[in-house]
Amino acid sequence: MIDPPREGVKEAIKTCKKAGIRTVMITGDHIATANAIAKELGILKVGDKSISGQELDKMSQTDLEDNIKEISVFARVTPMHKVRIVKAWQKKGAVVAMTGDGVNDSPALKNADIGIAMGKNGTDVAKNASDMILTDDNFITIVEAVKQGRNIYDNIRKAIHFLIATNIGEIVTIFMGLVLGMKSPLLAIQLLWINLVTDSLPAIAIGLEPPEKDIMNRKPVDSRKGIFADGLWGKIILEGIMIGMLTLVAFSVGNKYFGVEVGRTMAFLSIGMLELVHSLNIKSEKSIFKKRFI
Repeated sequence: MIDPPREGVKEAIKTCKKAGIRTVMITGDHIATANAIAKELGILKVGDKSISGQELDKMSQTDLEDNIKEISVFARVTPMHKVRIVKAWQKKGAVVAMTGDGVNDSPALKNADIGIAMGKNGTDVAKNASDMILTDDNFITIVEAVKQGRNIYDNIRKAIHFLIATNIGEIVTIFMGLVLGMKSPLLAIQLLWINLVTDSLPAIAIGLEPPEKDIMNRKPVDSRKGIFADGLWGKIILEGIMIGMLTLVAFSVGNKYFGVEVGRTMAFLSIGMLELVHSLNIKSEKSIFKKRFI
């Protein structure tokens, strides 16, 4: 007898695979039942292994760690087996999310990086041991949570990118103007407007951006990397210098041909427009001409 999988779970597991998330089945069912369900869901593929709790007892922890990536189904397992499986994956450098609903799941939920308990049918012990509770007991919700989490991380990174780059642009404008012996390219009131309005409103909009279409086709971000990893500091500094230098060019042209007031007006409009264009540029890693603007 098999309790059929919920509708949409198979597609959710496919999405996990595209997103670089490995799905492993750990169950108390007989190994034949577990294999049938795992094959139907796409968890157990050709070349993958499935083992029972009895076989797991015969394996040392070192052997389990060496073979953990080849095993997709664990059947007839005990609470201690679940803890061993979690620790074996962690030893391989994986970030482990463990789901469970019973008292016997609580040790593994506690040891996992992210313990996920069932809100409807889960025991209080499992809920207290977990980091997250699914109110609908649905695996699909986990995938949606991953998608939203990636979007939040992306938006925080984009907002920080925008704010620091634009502030560097403003610093370069004022500092280089003084170094070059120019009159101040921007008045204090103009700088205040840029900081309060031209910087703040686009940053808020960036923080509310919806997920990009390919967000679940990317590999997970390495948890050991900082938010400025993968060359973000270099991009920020380069873009900030470009914004500042182009603003100075606008001020120089206006100051030379029309006077300092016109020069400051041209600098003010230029830095405002440059920052708005930069906010569109930050929306995606793709070309500005290949993405939506709303």
